[in-house]
Amino acid sequence: MRRFRSLLIAGLVLLSLYLAAWPVPVDPVAWQAPEDRGLSGAFAANQALAGARAISLDAHEGPEDVTVGHDGALYATTDSGTILRIDRDAAVVSEFARAGGRPLGIETASDGSLLIANAYSGIQRISPRGEVTVLLGEVDGKPLVYADDLAVSRDGIIYFSEASTKFGAEAWNGSYEASLLDILEHGGNGRVIAFDSRNNDVSVLVDGLNFANGVAISSDERFLLIAETGSYRILRHWLRGPDAGTTEVIIDNLPGFPDNVNSGEEGRFWVGLVAPRDAKLDGLSDQPFLRKVVQRLPPFLRPSAVPSSHVIAISGDGDMLMSLQDPAARYPAMTGVCETGERLYITRLFGHDLPYIDKATLTR
Repeated sequence: MRRFRSLLIAGLVLLSLYLAAWPVPVDPVAWQAPEDRGLSGAFAANQALAGARAISLDAHEGPEDVTVGHDGALYATTDSGTILRIDRDAAVVSEFARAGGRPLGIETASDGSLLIANAYSGIQRISPRGEVTVLLGEVDGKPLVYADDLAVSRDGIIYFSEASTKFGAEAWNGSYEASLLDILEHGGNGRVIAFDSRNNDVSVLVDGLNFANGVAISSDERFLLIAETGSYRILRHWLRGPDAGTTEVIIDNLPGFPDNVNSGEEGRFWVGLVAPRDAKLDGLSDQPFLRKVVQRLPPFLRPSAVPSSHVIAISGDGDMLMSLQDPAARYPAMTGVCETGERLYITRLFGHDLPYIDKATLTR
């Protein structure tokens, strides 16, 4: 019995030392998470997405973003690095191009090509014939390690987010895995960059962001909306006008982690809330030491995304226009919305299908 007690004490000492001192990649920064009001007020629970249907992508997974091409078809990024072409009328899915890595954001340029934010390789261009080239792979002599989302102006300037300059998606075995590290650290490693593809001019517009994610440009191209995932908020960065170069918060304390921001119709911007907030993570926001301890726990004990289905529409001023949910979370991990005249196509971080809902069925 004495020997057993000695071994138990020794084991507890070793475990304590491990939890207190084992090296981890994160260096958490103290902050104060706002009080989570949950699904209340404008975000009150509803079943607006309960009638959503889906287009099967067969073996392809994770349609993280979608754009409408000049030919009227949908083009989707996937986890395998394949860009899919989806005929909207016949719902026929085919492989259009191989971008490799992990393509995330996708937009259609004015010349008909596709622009991709690839988390592994940077900003890519795909010609109408499916030819892939890298437009930008580094900034200031350093490789891009987590290009996330992008928006393109009519004159060809590409605005894109680098979610984290510290936790690269490829280095940490995936975009989701790297995002967990960056959000746990809350170290301001994200930024938004402007890239003029005509002359290769590059400039950092906003930095110090906690997991810079979705980027969308207003129809008049006066401002960008930016999702700061790790701080549960949406920012507006002015490109033109008297406030040009300044950034402000337009909606704060979201009930979930905002992912993509997509321009919709009638001045709307769509935001995917990829997962609800985590009470344990919020509770440790001002405890950087304990967040290091969390990183030393086995993966199944660390905070992770809880299944939910939730997208919102906001105005350029941050006014809530719509909150669409499915409490059953049949299609969880919604990253955003591609809006057409008749439908909302809802993108996802995981899953082998692309959900959609007919706009005529929605009650506004």
